[in-house]
Amino acid sequence: MNRSEAETVEPQTGFTPASSNWEAVWRGIRNRCPHCGEATLMPRFLKPVEECPVCGKDWDRHRADDFPAYVSIFLTGHIMAPIMIALATADILSTLGLVLALVIPFAILSIGLIQPAKGAIMALLWRLGVNGK
Repeated sequence: MNRSEAETVEPQTGFTPASSNWEAVWRGIRNRCPHCGEATLMPRFLKPVEECPVCGKDWDRHRADDFPAYVSIFLTGHIMAPIMIALATADILSTLGLVLALVIPFAILSIGLIQPAKGAIMALLWRLGVNGK
């Protein structure tokens, strides 16, 4: 087996490491280990594993800090802005109805996007070689 074959398939587990930044980010978005794609990256909502049980990758060094929250808010704002403008200009809801129609989806989207954002950012930090420690 030559060196390139040894780098693409790990013999002890048979997983294929991420070959590109996009593949690693996609694995992170899906809450899978960006290195092997096999194990769960965050078994609890935003708490990543210290080490991948499949490939042994140390995830404790890659800290996303506050950036996932910024990404989540940015995406939520861009998704909700057209809806907010349409509802506000249509004048079909009372002020309370408008607030409820916007706050609930804002909260659901923000909470729903933060874990995929954190996984993607951790994957990108790993692929770019950025360590927090």
